[in-house]
Amino acid sequence: MKFLLFIAASLCSFACYSQQIESNYKIYDVRKQKIISVDDIISDMNDADVLFFGEEHNDSIGHYLEATIFKKLSEKYPKKTALSLEMFHTDIQPIVDEYLGDLITEKNFIKEARAWNNYKDYKPLIEYAKANKVDVIAGNAATRYSNAVTKGGLDALKNFPKTSNAFLPPLPIDTATGRYNDKFLETLGGHNMGPMKIYQTQNLWDATMAWSIAKYAKTHKGNKILQLNGRFHSDEKLGTLAKLNAYAPKLQILNISSFSDENFENPDWEKYKNLADYVIITNPKVKRSY
Repeated sequence: MKFLLFIAASLCSFACYSQQIESNYKIYDVRKQKIISVDDIISDMNDADVLFFGEEHNDSIGHYLEATIFKKLSEKYPKKTALSLEMFHTDIQPIVDEYLGDLITEKNFIKEARAWNNYKDYKPLIEYAKANKVDVIAGNAATRYSNAVTKGGLDALKNFPKTSNAFLPPLPIDTATGRYNDKFLETLGGHNMGPMKIYQTQNLWDATMAWSIAKYAKTHKGNKILQLNGRFHSDEKLGTLAKLNAYAPKLQILNISSFSDENFENPDWEKYKNLADYVIITNPKVKRSY
């Protein structure tokens, strides 16, 4: 009897937590110009192949929504869903696969996969994928390649041995011009960082993530892919999203831009209409994950 009461209390606690979260975000469909639910996004995936979730890395509500979307997408498309992450690098894909196959311990996985310090925020997605045999794509470029580009530009990648090519997108990598470059310079406060090839490094990350998705989509026709990345990589359908369009123009892509906003109670949706297909505003009063 005590056990049953404990289970009932736990379920009630989870339901209360979920209800609390539900009141601290709003999802706006830019095309339909109205507030919608997560289920509406899942329905829209009938006609799409890839869903970008552009997050703020420390947004607790954003992480909750990522896990919710991933679970609902997987339930609707069992054995036809995949998760792609900025948070893991292409060279550790075997380690990801080993952990999903329950061949190595979580301790080894976290250490050898070089998990981010806030891995706890993404752990629910990885554990769901493990329990339900869902593919996970380690999508980003390893730090050693990023550092090489930051120091010597994208041409530095040509000096790596052929064995490194398995972890990199096709060379040469285009450096995006126009709006994306302008946004990047705005983020840096108008400074170009002198000899530091920071923007070329950004393009390496974008290209690597896009190429990782394109490769998977090519060999897994009809699968739905949820891509998680910092929102700068996909806002305004630039960055990683634009590069994916170049690598795989036939893929149908939707994107989410999720962030906290001081005007949570009465957001100016018109202000954000160019960011994404869906804009998610979260309550800044909710504690950040770090």
